[in-house]
Amino acid sequence: MAVWAAWAALGLLAVVLVSFYVSWRAGRLDRLHTRLETAWAALDAALSRRAAVVQEFSAGPWVEPASAVLLADAAGAARRAGDAGASGAERELAESDLSRTLRAVLEEPGLAADCPGGQAALREVEAAAKRVLLARRFHNDAVAHTRQARSRRLVRVLRLAGGAPLPEFFEIDDEPPRIPGSFGAL
Repeated sequence: MAVWAAWAALGLLAVVLVSFYVSWRAGRLDRLHTRLETAWAALDAALSRRAAVVQEFSAGPWVEPASAVLLADAAGAARRAGDAGASGAERELAESDLSRTLRAVLEEPGLAADCPGGQAALREVEAAAKRVLLARRFHNDAVAHTRQARSRRLVRVLRLAGGAPLPEFFEIDDEPPRIPGSFGAL
């Protein structure tokens, strides 16, 4: 009888250890999903801020009228894509267009940013563009870690992720403009 009691105790210990491990794994997955939501909120805020800053910048006297129209249109499209809850692909395209337009305008040698307030506005645009770059990196890093955790056999078999959709990477052209005389590269 003592042998059966020992085996029962061992079995109970194994069940407790497995339960502890599964609970730890589920908690980790929950923390990764929370990190992912936080990273997305930061990226969304950075994208919205960049569009707003570019729109303000385009209204200044330091941008020639044709470039101002291009910047305002690209920033407006990016804002609409973010506000309307557009699909990921539509928003990625609008944000990439804004990045390319921003580089095309700001890397031109004829930018008259020496107007009063022009350098400050230009630095604000550059800082907003760099924040987008960093926020996207953090978001995509969170997506990679979450996807890796969700790919584990135990997570799939026990459906520890529940009905949460598999997170998607946010891929855009987010290279900040290289502005002559700016405060440096990232």
